[in-house]
Amino acid sequence: QVQLVESGGGLVQAGGSLRLSCAASGGTFSSYFMSWFRQAPGKEREFVAGVSWSGVTYSADSVKGRFTISRDNTKNTVYLLMNILKPEDTAVYYCAGTRTVVLGYSNTYAYDYWGQGTQVTVSS
Repeated sequence: QVQLVESGGGLVQAGGSLRLSCAASGGTFSSYFMSWFRQAPGKEREFVAGVSWSGVTYSADSVKGRFTISRDNTKNTVYLLMNILKPEDTAVYYCAGTRTVVLGYSNTYAYDYWGQGTQVTVSS
């Protein structure tokens, strides 16, 4: 059973930066496609960015050029560096993992494992 634990959330002013981390345990981390999703109050959970087993990255249009996802397979950790944060980035951010993306990497139901979430709040 894979366990994912996020950290790094917090309160930041618009224009600032944060780096989220997601530490994995209990599985072969390098065999999982890893992604970040977020969910704002009253909204559905949405895809933010993903990284393949080999390091190929994907991101939502809303965060392109501002957010960068990366992974360190030696540390079993995936990161999300968030720059130029905006108030609309405020949400709970979740780390997720899957062994296959046949259902599409941006779909929540493609993922088998989820972290507990970390709150990111961007003030204007």
